[in-house]
Amino acid sequence: MAKLLYRLGRGAHRHRLLVVLIWLLVLVGSGIGAFTLGGETSNSMSIPGQESTTALERIQEKFGSGETATARVVMKAPEGQKLPQHVKAITDLVADESALKGVRSATNPLDPAAPSVNKDVEVGYSTVTYDVKPGEVTDEQRAELTKAVDKARAAGLTVEVGGTAMQETPHVGGPTEAVGVVLALVVLALTYGSLVTAGMNLLSAAIGVGIGTLGITIATGFMDLQSTTPILASMLGLAVGIDYALFIINRYRQELRRGSDVGHAVATAVGTAGSAVVTAGLTVVIALVGLAIAGIPFLTQMGVSAAATIVVAVLIAITLVPAVLAMLGRRVLTRKERSAASIEPKDRGVIRGWGGAITRNRVVALLLSVVALGIVSIPVASMDTTLIQRPPTGSTQERADQLLAQGFGEGFNGPIIVLVEGDGAAATATKAAEPLAKLNDVALVTPAQPSQDGKSAMVTVIPKSGPDSTETEQLVADLRAELSDLDGGKAYVTGATAVSVDVATSLDRALPIYLAVVVGLALVLLILVFRSLLVPVVGVLGFLLTIGSSLGATVAVFQWGWLADAVNLDTTGPLISLTPILVIGILFGLAMDYQIFLVSRMHEAHHRGAKPIESITTGFRQAAPVVVAAALIMFSVFAGFVPAGEATVKSIAFALAVGIFVDAFVVRMVLVPAALALLGERAWWLPKWLRWLPELDVEGTALDDLSPKDDKREPVTVS
Repeated sequence: MAKLLYRLGRGAHRHRLLVVLIWLLVLVGSGIGAFTLGGETSNSMSIPGQESTTALERIQEKFGSGETATARVVMKAPEGQKLPQHVKAITDLVADESALKGVRSATNPLDPAAPSVNKDVEVGYSTVTYDVKPGEVTDEQRAELTKAVDKARAAGLTVEVGGTAMQETPHVGGPTEAVGVVLALVVLALTYGSLVTAGMNLLSAAIGVGIGTLGITIATGFMDLQSTTPILASMLGLAVGIDYALFIINRYRQELRRGSDVGHAVATAVGTAGSAVVTAGLTVVIALVGLAIAGIPFLTQMGVSAAATIVVAVLIAITLVPAVLAMLGRRVLTRKERSAASIEPKDRGVIRGWGGAITRNRVVALLLSVVALGIVSIPVASMDTTLIQRPPTGSTQERADQLLAQGFGEGFNGPIIVLVEGDGAAATATKAAEPLAKLNDVALVTPAQPSQDGKSAMVTVIPKSGPDSTETEQLVADLRAELSDLDGGKAYVTGATAVSVDVATSLDRALPIYLAVVVGLALVLLILVFRSLLVPVVGVLGFLLTIGSSLGATVAVFQWGWLADAVNLDTTGPLISLTPILVIGILFGLAMDYQIFLVSRMHEAHHRGAKPIESITTGFRQAAPVVVAAALIMFSVFAGFVPAGEATVKSIAFALAVGIFVDAFVVRMVLVPAALALLGERAWWLPKWLRWLPELDVEGTALDDLSPKDDKREPVTVS
């Protein structure tokens, strides 16, 4: 692989202008395609074929509801008054709602035929139905609804708005994300000592992210993609794009300092660091595509979309980055470095001291790191997950839910729908409602609502507990058990809570299988890379500690509320069901990145004859500075999505930021060197029955016998 990538780097150097133009054309073409072919993303999280999803599809078919966005305008009379005393204000509000652009219908809470008020007639709600799907209501339409509500408030009513129509589609980019990018630029500038080089690194990553996210936008024109997909892809693509370019540029600068000409330095950087980039990128892609194991379509789409962005980042790192380096020549070095024919690598004091301290005190370092990460991992045992997202604290959506809970009970915000099918469905549903009303945590069972053909009927069960409570989740199971042997028809249990339970159950089943596959792939890959059995074992055990501490810290903050203000957390509660499996998949790839980049330099030193401890300190001294920079950059990018992040992304971004920090600075730079120092020569042992395995040559040792060749198109350098 090293020789193949060496030739690719040489080709990128010779045809640098063509390579740059091709990538710019791809970027422009992606932009045009996104503008002309792009569609809208979806907020739906369901699994085709499961009971809750099947029931929703049948309800849509039989009753014509469930696919459109709705706003629930909740109103409360002033203290000591009733809603009928404000009939004019309510009638005017409903009329204003009905006249809004895009509104199909608006109900009146005081309609005698279908009242929607509580028993005290103090709280009621109007359902505003739009003619578009959830997530497609525009900001302008929401603003018009808010104006109509303000008029009712002026008349003395307390009015708040909730519902799917008020959910905004998350967008990529924002002030806090920009802060993360700025911090990444600062780290790059300090690493290179050059703003030009730092800017080039960041720009190449931005091109990769642009192509990746624009490609996802094009895909939305042909399929339904979850709204979190482009955010996840851009967050991950930006982080790895910066890091992969950093590794290539850093190795290129090292070759220039050793006296190599530009052409040979570019080719060598791609052949050595590029080999590690390709291998590391492959691990991330495998982990993300492997999310398909869960059998959940929207999760598979998220994984494949993010994986495609990673592929683009790798291709840019091994083609566009070397082409631009060929154009810049020696200008990537500082002025002092350019003026010297060759520069001996600095023996970095802090890094050298760090590596030496770890190898000398290896037992203490190993025990402390394992104990510390074990303690941080403890909260994982208390982790709860759900798909039910609470509205932001202080928002009109939260106040609307509070008014409904006060007027109708906590469970009103999480109704469970029972669909009955068969001849005489209405009678069957009415008969079934009697035992359902006696179940624990049931507050109310509504009368059966038959379909036009009489072969289907719906019953709404209002729980006593809130929608994301364990009691309501248990009620879903109890309802299904009660209806499993229904006489005269077939029953389905659905609704947002039922969908959440079904998705969480599928994820819980898939998580151990996925973790086993990920760990197995890590072992195989690392055995191929390092031709060792114990080094991969150490790397994988370290990865498990990374996962534990990452999810443990996330539970402590997002579920328990520790340091909630530090991350601008609106409300505490169960984690989004996607968080564990996504975090495991993404962190697996990124953890293997650091393992490969750091340990490969140790392996290279050992391969060249260094003793075990010497190979660890030598490799640590060479690779640790760039791993530190890469980890700080990735941490900054992920952390930038936390303060103002969309609810689903916020916990994932936090878990990734913590995971990156822990993996780079504790696992890879403390635990792994300490463990390898304890193992000594045995660390690089490979059983005879595995010695037939091919050598990937990530270190580029096959390039030792290649001599620099003259390049007639060598760029003019500036000293």
